[in-house]
Amino acid sequence: MYKAGVIAVQGDVAEHAAAIRRAADRHGETVEVETIRSAGTVPECDLLLLPGGESTTISRLLAEEGIGGEIRAFVADGKPMLATCAGLIVVSRDAKDDRVRTLDLLDVSVDRNAFGRQKDSFEAALDVSGLDEPFPAVFIRAPTIDEVGPDVEVLATVEDRPVAVREGNVLGTSFHPELTDDSRLHGLAFFQ
Repeated sequence: MYKAGVIAVQGDVAEHAAAIRRAADRHGETVEVETIRSAGTVPECDLLLLPGGESTTISRLLAEEGIGGEIRAFVADGKPMLATCAGLIVVSRDAKDDRVRTLDLLDVSVDRNAFGRQKDSFEAALDVSGLDEPFPAVFIRAPTIDEVGPDVEVLATVEDRPVAVREGNVLGTSFHPELTDDSRLHGLAFFQ
C-alpha cells in the first residue's frame, strides 16, 4: 500500500488524486491518496504530487505553511515526485521571476506562461520517453523549459522545447496530465 500526497494549496487536486488511483490500479498497486494543506503529512508519504495553479501563490503558501522544506527532504530521501505546470515552475532551479520562491529540485530554467495566455491553450499528442503510445497533453498557460542541466533527461518536446523532464526521482511537465483519462504519465512518475 502506497501513501500518495497531493499538495492541495491550489490546482487540480481531485483530478490528480483520481489519476494516481487509476495509475496504481493499472500497475497492480494499492494507493491511499491524501490532500496536503499544511506541514506534517509530506514525511509520511511514499509519493508526492505538486499540481498547477499560480506559481507565485503556490510558492508563497508552501513557505508560509512550512511544506517547502518537507518537500525538499522528501526528494532528498529519493522518493518519487511529479510536478505539473506551475508545480514545475516551483520545483525549478530558476523561474525567472523573483516573486516565485523555487525549491531548486529540478536543474531547469523555466519561462512562465511562455506558451501564451488562457486563450492560447492547446492539446498535443506527445511522444514521451518511457511511454509506448503518444500522450494527450493539455497545455494551459504553460511554461516552457529554457535550459536543462546535465543530469536532466528530456522526456518530451513541443517545437523543440522541452515540456517533460526527469532528474532522478523528480518528473516535471509543462502540461496538465490530470485533465485526460490517460494516467500513464502518473504511472511513469510513480510506478515504474
